[in-house]
Amino acid sequence: MELSCKVQEYDWGKKGSQSAVAQLLKKRNLDVKIDECKPYAELWMGTHVNAPSVIKETGELLSDYIDKNPKVLGEKVAEIFNNQLPFLFKILSVNKALSIQAHPTKQHAIELNKKFPDIYKDPNHKPEMAIALTPFEAMCGFRNPREIREFITHLPELENITRSKDEADDVKFLEKSFRAILTCEKDLVAKTIESLKTRFANLETCERDKYLSSLLDKLNSQFPNDNGVLMVYFLNYIKLQPSEAIYLAANKPHAYIYGDCVEMMASSDNVVRAGLTPKLRDVQTLLTMLDYTEDLTQDNRFKPQVENEYTTLYKPPVQEFAVVRIKLPKSIRKYIIPKRDSASIIIVIDGTGKSVDKEVVPGLILFLAAEEVLEIIEVYSESILMYQGFTNVE
Repeated sequence: MELSCKVQEYDWGKKGSQSAVAQLLKKRNLDVKIDECKPYAELWMGTHVNAPSVIKETGELLSDYIDKNPKVLGEKVAEIFNNQLPFLFKILSVNKALSIQAHPTKQHAIELNKKFPDIYKDPNHKPEMAIALTPFEAMCGFRNPREIREFITHLPELENITRSKDEADDVKFLEKSFRAILTCEKDLVAKTIESLKTRFANLETCERDKYLSSLLDKLNSQFPNDNGVLMVYFLNYIKLQPSEAIYLAANKPHAYIYGDCVEMMASSDNVVRAGLTPKLRDVQTLLTMLDYTEDLTQDNRFKPQVENEYTTLYKPPVQEFAVVRIKLPKSIRKYIIPKRDSASIIIVIDGTGKSVDKEVVPGLILFLAAEEVLEIIEVYSESILMYQGFTNVE
């Protein structure tokens, strides 16, 4: 069943036809007029109440259809998730940095929802994954403490805030430094950033790059003198190429910076923010929930599995979701997308072709019941690129 899905016009989104969200919207609906002054930030695919998807042919909410026909979810999914679709599938087009944030564990989400229901509006956790569609920039997870110590040693402006370089224990060092940056007065942040900019102006280009001068300037231009700007020295700065991914488990600090991606998450809106945002900041909650003891030597990129020559599987350690990247070449004559024992949503990103009963074009979004297949019988373009999201229950 084809879905009609809603666009979120958040301020941080890419504007007009620069946005992958707007491009997908236009290519599937030629009568849609793209406003070049409007941000097209997110395309939501799923049943979340903030932007529920609709079955295009009937106008019925997907959530209502599932309520009446819970078997479409798959037997195990329906049982485990109480007849609800447990994931929210998105396309994001990021022009301006999203907040320094983390997501609570399931138990913590229950506690936050009970204590602050107006802020944390559901009792669910929100693990998520981002898969790059274009070159994509993000900050993700703590840097190795050795790297942070080097920054603090060579940039005394940071030590002036953290007072942490003599702390030998890495966990205590990390917690103390992070807390100091996020809780210091804005006047001190402003003086620190100004001093760093003056310092960098006198350095060669390679030295400025070493100290992430351009990234510092970029974030400061978007959120002047914000504590979160200094997170460039404490969080890993990652540049993903198309099809590369990051997985964001509970209690992992992160911020998207720029680019277009597929995003998949548990169906929740629980976000604890602490910087680079005009929204509510809950700094103390964030500081107490972060995991300062995790292995910080690992690569933050998520390693997918090759499922077959046409499909790549992104399977994180949570039950709510998994994602498959499907790329079909023009030479293929017929391809049946493998059955899943869960309901799934498929979005066509690029390329044209034909299925048994529908033209395949960018922006086409389909809901498949559990065990249902999609058969592509012809590829018109050089290739077709699709992403399929489903529930990770075996």
